[in-house]
Amino acid sequence: MTFQKKHKLGFTSENPLDTSPICFKGRIGQKDALKGVPEWQNKLRDYIDELINKKPS
Repeated sequence: MTFQKKHKLGFTSENPLDTSPICFKGRIGQKDALKGVPEWQNKLRDYIDELINKKPS
């Protein structure tokens, strides 16, 4: 059975992810420490949204 392109069944999301990643260099040890944080990617996405939407005081 082959996979049909542009099929209507499958995974959908209210907040789809961008195809290109956001990359930055962290401090030493941060990469390994992040692996121990549950759902760190979602938390980071939420924080970035908050950071972008903050208005300067």
